Amino acid sequence: MRDEIVLIGGGGNCKACIDVIEEENKFKIAGIVDTKEKLNQKVLNYKIIACDKDLSELAKKYKYFFITIGQIKSADKRIEKFEYLKNLKAEFPVIISPFAYVSKYAFIDEGTAVMHKAFVNADARVGKNCIINTGAVIEHDAKIGSNCHISTGSIINGNCHIGEGTFIGSNSIISNNISIASNTVIGAGSVVIKSINVSGTYVGNPVKKLNRNE
Repeated sequence: MRDEIVLIGGGGNCKACIDVIEEENKFKIAGIVDTKEKLNQKVLNYKIIACDKDLSELAKKYKYFFITIGQIKSADKRIEKFEYLKNLKAEFPVIISPFAYVSKYAFIDEGTAVMHKAFVNADARVGKNCIINTGAVIEHDAKIGSNCHISTGSIINGNCHIGEGTFIGSNSIISNNISIASNTVIGAGSVVIKSINVSGTYVGNPVKKLNRNE
């Protein structure tokens, strides 16, 4: 009998996670938590059963939770819900698509989703509460900090270090041996060939830092 799991956040990333959870077939989705206004609406085949104020009660009933809130500019909402539920003794499994490849020598920490066709190579390490999205590549010896989103089709090459809370946009390429500061946003299609030591938003090939008025 499969354990039940509650999903936190009912947007587009939730739909993608539902598909992975169903294909992995380790958990039964009990329902979704979203805003009060969306109660009893459905996301795909699953009902929104509660809102944020109900989390403490849900944690008494259910053991397993998963953060399905999306992440682009900031990981703050994902972090807030993750830490709140951890304080309530909730458990966060690792969700890995059966269509992804994760080396037996890689390490994936709790609450992280590895989506369809993603690739995580030997000796890579991925932190807590991350999204390794569809078709993303995490190469050998790369280290992904907690609360990161490595977006669709992006490539993190060998020996890179991605700081916590960072977003790597779709189809971006991070060259070998690169470090990126925590809480950085790399725009879609960007190429990073030098380490980034100052947090901010970077775009282009090669990337440049955006000023606040851009």
